[in-house]
Amino acid sequence: MYSLSAAYAALLAQLADVNSDEAGCRALTVPLDAAGDSLAWLSAQPQRPQFWWQHRSGHEQVALCGAIARYQTLYQAEQACRRLPANWRIWGGNRFEAANSFFFLPRLMWRRDRRGDRLTLFLYSERSLREDAQLAARFLRQLQPPQPLPPLAANLQRRVCQPEQAEWHQRVETALATIASGVLEKVVLARSADLFWDRPLPPEALLAASRRVNPRCYQVMLRPDNESALVCASPERLWLRQQNELLTEALAGTVGCDSQPAVAQQQAQWLLQDRKNLRENGLVVEDICQRLRRMVSGLEVMPVELVRLRNLQHLRRRIHGELRSRSDALCLQRLQPTAAVAGLPRAAARAFLQRHERLSRDWYAGSLGFISRQKSEFCVTLRCAWLSGERVRLYGGAGIVAGSDPLLEWQETENKMAALAALLPVAAPAPADQRKAQTPLPAAAAPAD
Repeated sequence: MYSLSAAYAALLAQLADVNSDEAGCRALTVPLDAAGDSLAWLSAQPQRPQFWWQHRSGHEQVALCGAIARYQTLYQAEQACRRLPANWRIWGGNRFEAANSFFFLPRLMWRRDRRGDRLTLFLYSERSLREDAQLAARFLRQLQPPQPLPPLAANLQRRVCQPEQAEWHQRVETALATIASGVLEKVVLARSADLFWDRPLPPEALLAASRRVNPRCYQVMLRPDNESALVCASPERLWLRQQNELLTEALAGTVGCDSQPAVAQQQAQWLLQDRKNLRENGLVVEDICQRLRRMVSGLEVMPVELVRLRNLQHLRRRIHGELRSRSDALCLQRLQPTAAVAGLPRAAARAFLQRHERLSRDWYAGSLGFISRQKSEFCVTLRCAWLSGERVRLYGGAGIVAGSDPLLEWQETENKMAALAALLPVAAPAPADQRKAQTPLPAAAAPAD
């Protein structure tokens, strides 16, 4: 096992042996001792882009630094994978409008899994592998030793909601009227909250706080440049592909998760029996199955199960099948956005959102993850924060179906944003119209504190 400094030296020694002037690719790997924190290491590095990933099962952590190549769409990344070894991964994500994406082939990866910790340096060139080895050596010499993560310390200046609660109420009523007319079965309305601070907040510190308190979530940070970063703590998988085997899921239907186990169990039982939430989940299952029907054989839907998070509980059904043709770009086209983040019918829901939502979702409700020829996996970009300068933008959404209550749906979005908002230095003050609207909720549906 190597310390970081010894690992850098070992990689430099291996680079000295790369003398091919032909095109090619190579991965140089050294084992690391398990004492270090890859997120603190990544925070200290000057190179961009950066990506940090922890699987929701907790069995895998990956820290990525620097890029050999970048790709603007998943399709471009998938085409590039054909020229790479089967297990090489291209990482990144898709915005809600998936035509605008960000993917990259990393230069350096620190990976931790059941096999231990290891540092891998990637080389790739379509002209001369020796030239890329020289670039990689310069890259290694610029690496910095890890430092303790900076604190999440700042003073909140103001909070701006888009929309404010009165306008949210109107949008929900408009959605309910459209559903009653038969045009829609469901639509997912999103809102944002911009928190302005007296200084920029470090995204790595926010992610570190999230991974401590948000179990059973994908923990992800995408830092494409020095000015901005996306932090995400998502409970939802968009898809997992292993060779031709495809796994996806319907995560829809929500209730609070009280800190008292007995109350949380009552909330769970209410959710498992609530017709509105069961119907919402069923609509998502039907939509996914319909969209996958022609590209997947042996489609199987698992029984409903409960996903319990720190402050919320969700209904989930897993969906499994065998792809007739292996294509991650096609999986993206079929699955993003799901009915759980957009609505049904999909075209009508998208048209409604374009007309009435008046909110740039950007990365919210998109997807983050990786692709390779062997395997791909993406989570839905939920419970996320976009950090840009002194601003932190939080997002939350709620599925509107017949019988939805505007106040309950507003509080559901507050609960979802609280996954990260509760970790920020101080609680953001609620707008005046929100404070006036705080009326008691049924115990089973009450959001967590």
